Formats: sequence, structure tokens, C-alpha cells
Amino acid sequence: MQMIRVAIAGHGNLGRGVEAAIAKNHDMQLVGIYSRRAPEQIQPLHAGTAIHAMETLVGHTDRIDVLILCGGSKEDLPEQGPQLAALFNIVDSFDTHARIPEYFAAVNAPALAHRKTALISAGWDPGMFSVNRVMGEALLPDGATYTFWGRGLSQGHSDAIRRVPGVAAGVQYTLPVPKALDKVRSGARPSLATREKHTRECFVVLDAGADAQAVRQAIVTMPHYFDEYDTAVNFITAEELRQNHSAMPHGGFVIRCGNTSDAHTQVIEYGLKLESNPEFTASVLVAYARAVHRLQQMGQFGAKTVFDVPPGLLSAKSAEQLRAEQL
Repeated sequence: MQMIRVAIAGHGNLGRGVEAAIAKNHDMQLVGIYSRRAPEQIQPLHAGTAIHAMETLVGHTDRIDVLILCGGSKEDLPEQGPQLAALFNIVDSFDTHARIPEYFAAVNAPALAHRKTALISAGWDPGMFSVNRVMGEALLPDGATYTFWGRGLSQGHSDAIRRVPGVAAGVQYTLPVPKALDKVRSGARPSLATREKHTRECFVVLDAGADAQAVRQAIVTMPHYFDEYDTAVNFITAEELRQNHSAMPHGGFVIRCGNTSDAHTQVIEYGLKLESNPEFTASVLVAYARAVHRLQQMGQFGAKTVFDVPPGLLSAKSAEQLRAEQL
């Protein structure tokens, strides 16, 4: 069996999760970690893993079958995705839903021009939840779809608040509103505003001398992240953050309520309960890295999303095995 040579760009929580996920897949080999930090500052999961400076990627195109981008969606991926899609087959977890169409276009052009395959916005939402939204709508066309997140720590939103001037550190939790969740599970089709489905709770450590009110205002008015939600901003110490907010749980539900006839209401529910948000997201990225490698070998170039990938391409098993064991 020919091993798929996978590399990691960025070594934060998500990058470390990708390391762990690759080790669980017998057909994949981690060939390097690339970081903007000095290589001696990186502690890989396994001794002997090659560590490189990010700027050396351009000279390593012949060493890597798929490059998994583990940067943030707010600033890292919009720059890195289009640049690296010209050099490598890539997978990323870009998760700013409102900007996915423009990001797709920005990645698609260089990937097509250089005959590369670039899968964007993989993870669990966007990603697995996206697939289940499409499935629910297709199976129950007379219906309504609802997505609930949490309770859990959002990596993308936490990254966004940490980039606010005056913020030294911080995390953000998404909380579903129980009353709204119960209504949907009953099979009703309530009309729910964004604020009625979720609340957001931030725990922030301020830089010395920072204006707390200015930081609060910058967070609660941030477009695409907090402006449409009721958001609580709590200021705490670095020690409180370390003691009480170092775990990264998350989860949520996609629910489709619909009627197959006037007499019968059907409810489809897909749920996740995650002890580690970054590790699960990383596992999704690694499965899609396998699919990207196969798509590239088939000559399917350009930007892709989870909607473009047949489920069988995610599995390390052959099509024959899947038909015998899973169908």
C-alpha cells in the first residue's frame, strides 16, 4: 500500500489534533510540520517528526501529497489558502459561513490553474453538519432545518476575540436555548430568530491598561461572529482562564422537521458530543485529506467542498470492502 504523505501547516490546537489523527490512519504518513514559530519551539507528538519554518514550504512541493492548513479563518486562511492552493493539494477548515462563497472563488482559481485539488471548509460545521443539512432537505423537501451548536467552546470565535485589540487571551462558548431546542424536537416548525436559538458567552483576559468597555463593544458588534447574538463578555484573570477554561468540549445538533404527507410528521436528528473540538475537527480534515488525494489522482482539480466528495472516498477501505461491510 502506498502511503499518503501528509503535512501540517500551523501547529496550534488544530495542528496537534491533526498529528494525533494521522497516527490513527494506517495509510497516511506525517512528513512534516510547518510553522511560523521557530522549529525549536515546536514539540511534536512523536519524536523524529520533521519540523520546518513555514517559508520553506515553497521548496517542498515534491515531498507532500496533501497539505492540511490549520490556521485561523479570520486572518490566516484567507491569505494562505489561495497562495498554497497553487502549490499543493490542500484541506482546510475555513468556518466563516458568510464568506465561504468568496473564499471558494479565491482558492478555486489558483488550484485550477496549477492542477491542484483544494477542499475548503471541512470540519463538523461547516462540514459534517453541512452534509446532514443537505440530506435532511433532500429527504424531507416539505420541512424546515435547524442547527444548534453547543454547549461548547468555539475555536473560530475564540480566535476572533483574541485578535481584538486589548485582549490578552480569551475563549467563547456557544449555548443553545433549551426552549427553542425542545420546540424543534417536538416536530413543530417554529420561526426562530438568530438570538432565539443561541447565546454566546466570552471569558476574556485583558492586556494591561486595556479599556474594558472598548473591548466589550468591539466583541459584541463584530460582524459574522457576535453582532446577531446576545453576547455576555466576562473579564477574568489569566489564572482563572487556565484553571476553568482549558478544556475544549463542543457539539450540537442538526434537526430536520418535515411532512411526508399531511398525516405524518418526520424528524431527522444528527448530533455530536465532543470532548475535544480540535481533535474531532482534525479527524474530519484527515479523512478529507484521503479523499483529496484520490480526487487529485482522478484529475478532479480546483476547489471542492464536502458536497463534492462521495462518502466512500473518505474511507481507507476499498469500494468492495464498503459494499460488503457497510451497505
